[in-house]
Amino acid sequence: MALRVRTVRNTDEFAAALGGIGHYFGWTPTEEEAERFTAYLPLERMHAVFDDGRIVAGAGVYPFDLTIPGGVVPCGGVTAVGVHPTHRRRGLLRKMMTAQLEDMRARGEPIGALWASEDTIYGRYGYGQASHRLDLRAPVSAAELRADLPGREGVVRFVDLDEALRVFPRIYERSRRRTTGFISRSAEWWESRILGDRPELRFGAGPLNRVLFELDGKPAAYALYRIVQNMTEWKRTLRVLEAIGDDGVPMREIWRFLVNVDWMDELHVRLLSIDHPLWHFVARPRLLSLTVNDGLWVRIVDVQAALAARSYAADGRVTLEVVADPYFRENVGVWTIAGGRVRRSSRRPDVRLDIAALGAVFMGGFSFEELARGERLEEAARGGLARADALFRTPRAPWSPEIF
Repeated sequence: MALRVRTVRNTDEFAAALGGIGHYFGWTPTEEEAERFTAYLPLERMHAVFDDGRIVAGAGVYPFDLTIPGGVVPCGGVTAVGVHPTHRRRGLLRKMMTAQLEDMRARGEPIGALWASEDTIYGRYGYGQASHRLDLRAPVSAAELRADLPGREGVVRFVDLDEALRVFPRIYERSRRRTTGFISRSAEWWESRILGDRPELRFGAGPLNRVLFELDGKPAAYALYRIVQNMTEWKRTLRVLEAIGDDGVPMREIWRFLVNVDWMDELHVRLLSIDHPLWHFVARPRLLSLTVNDGLWVRIVDVQAALAARSYAADGRVTLEVVADPYFRENVGVWTIAGGRVRRSSRRPDVRLDIAALGAVFMGGFSFEELARGERLEEAARGGLARADALFRTPRAPWSPEIF
């Protein structure tokens, strides 16, 4: 019987499709876990490959909104992609990715996004790395704040799940509106993925701590962390899962709290933005031993819709030639951006690039000049790179604080 791809029809098929990636983590999804997943990943967004009635691969898409420069757009968040080792090298991943992309375009999602498990895979499907992230693992002593910072302000307190569910999403939403790369979160997403404390979410650490910072009596920042106790070495690590807040005092004070939790030996933080203010809060940032990794990957599914949805930093004009898209011929061609409007054009292009390179520069995480030097795109007219960078420039780096 031929291999075929379709969306799953019930939770049993959903669980089996999750098993495509679960196999590599020693995880077999239970019925309860599958039911929980479907609260934010609908059955009709989970594709599976069937071999004689048996599911041998799966790939899902979260439907959410993604913040881009100047606004938000519907986005397909690719997740849980896996092929059983019995069926590798048979084109199953391409079948699923093709079905996903075609479905995104049919649903009017101009952008797809993902976190790449392997960075050599997704470029062939038109995804480009669109942001960096910083990971930190350092002795707590290395995170001492600058002595010239103002003294403590506001109040920090622990909150229970119910209060966190009421308050934290409002703080997150304020950050989401101004930060490219943030995704929308449903109530189910908050409760299950972010604020829940099921044992399988602890990964060897202790219970989830939910901390709220209030300034002048108003919620302004929050942090989520766990403590990891190494009984062999009698060492404790503060594992920060998320710290989000308003700019200025709230971000400074939530981090002052985190780096001063007593009895901690090590600080472990993942998914900081490349321009995170923590670098400037600490007295000796070089001691943080920050590691740069890839962040969000972006796929422009509909060039016209995506370019028209974002804002631009200048009133100039730039013409881009998209020279290749392995899936959508409609995206190939010359596009002129002028006065905030996008149209097909017969003008001479300023820059030539493929669809993956367009995804890389779309959110401002990389410049056209930078990609040209890395031979990812080419300048087609004198001054074209500078004109493109003037329009696509953003005031802060894109940041996605959560792997989905």
